[in-house]
Formats: sequence, C-alpha cells, structure tokens
Amino acid sequence: MLNPILILIGLTVAISAYAWSKQELMDSWIMDPYRMARSPGQWYRLLSSGFLHADWAHLLFNMFAFYSFAPLVLGALSDGYGPGLGIGLFLLLYLGGIVLSDLPTYFRHRDDRGYRSLGASGGVSSVLFASIVLMPVAPAGQGIIIFPIPFPIQPFLFGFLYLGYSYYMARRRADNVNHDAHFYGALYGVVLLLALMPAAGPAFFQQISLFLKSKL
Repeated sequence: MLNPILILIGLTVAISAYAWSKQELMDSWIMDPYRMARSPGQWYRLLSSGFLHADWAHLLFNMFAFYSFAPLVLGALSDGYGPGLGIGLFLLLYLGGIVLSDLPTYFRHRDDRGYRSLGASGGVSSVLFASIVLMPVAPAGQGIIIFPIPFPIQPFLFGFLYLGYSYYMARRRADNVNHDAHFYGALYGVVLLLALMPAAGPAFFQQISLFLKSKL
C-alpha cells in the first residue's frame, strides 16, 4: 500500500517548488481572504494554499515536522479502524486541519486587500497535537527540541507552551506568521483525535500524572 505521508510530502514539495517559478499558480492558489469574500468560487484556496510555501526553509521545516509525527498518528488510526479507513481519517486530520485552521484567518482578514497566507502549518499542527495526545510523555532522554531551549522537553509541556505562544502572537499581530492557523490547527487535531479515539483522553492524563509523580 502506498504511504500517504510520503505522497503528501512529495505533492507539497513538488507544488511549492513549481509555484516559485509560476507566479500565476502562486496567485491563484494562495490564501487570499479579500478575493475569496468577493468571489465564492475561490473557496478552494483554503486547501490549495496548504500546498504552497514561501521558500525552502518554510517548506522543509513543515515537512520535517510532519514526517516526524505523522507515522505515530497514522499507525494509531490504522490500528483502530483498519488500514483503509485509517488512511482516510488521517487525511481528514491533515487536510481538514489545513482548511479549518484557515477559517479564522479568512474572517479576520476578509476586508484586508493586501493580506495573503500560505503553508501547511495548520495541517502539521493538527498532526503534531494528535501525536501529543497519543504520546504526551516521551521515553527517558527523548523529547521535543524547541529553540531557544537547548534540551528536549516533554511533548505535553511543548504543547502547552506552543498553544500559549501561538495565541499570544496571534493577538499581537506583530509579524507576518499566521499564528491563528497554528493555534486552531492544533485544537482541531486534539478534538478530532479524541472524537475518533475517546480512550486516548484518560490515557493522556494518566501518562502525565505518572510522569509528574516520578519527578516528585
């Protein structure tokens, strides 16, 4: 069976690289709330913008993060629902995360003529946070590396810091990063994973509780 993770990465790399040399494709696929609000046929941009990236650094960061956390989530969904349906639910998680995480951005910027947004960050955040729900505590000596912290931290702690930072930066609007997509993509990933695998909720808190007790 073809690996959906590698297919999504391959498509994203190919489309992003092609769009850098084809400005008309970039213009027609990028998230453009102002144009979407005035042309109902433009709603596809909620999804198509997730296959575009600003540059190689942006692309490689998103795809590396996706590749790192997606196998755990795909494996859990395939074990719970079977390979075929598991892949379908995984696509719902990733592609749905791209679409739904951009909706708040659309409503916030639909009257902003100059606003554009692109990237798979919403979908990547969905997969990342679904993986944190499944494995909130990493084995000894492992964890998530987050700059500028020079050592790995536990996934659940990273999750709380990431959500707090994304929410704060989205309210500040101090840079050109779509922090709303990060925040709402993460929430979508948590909600959908718990809806599909309700037992993961109690297991999440149990793992954190055991970890904290071991440190006291």
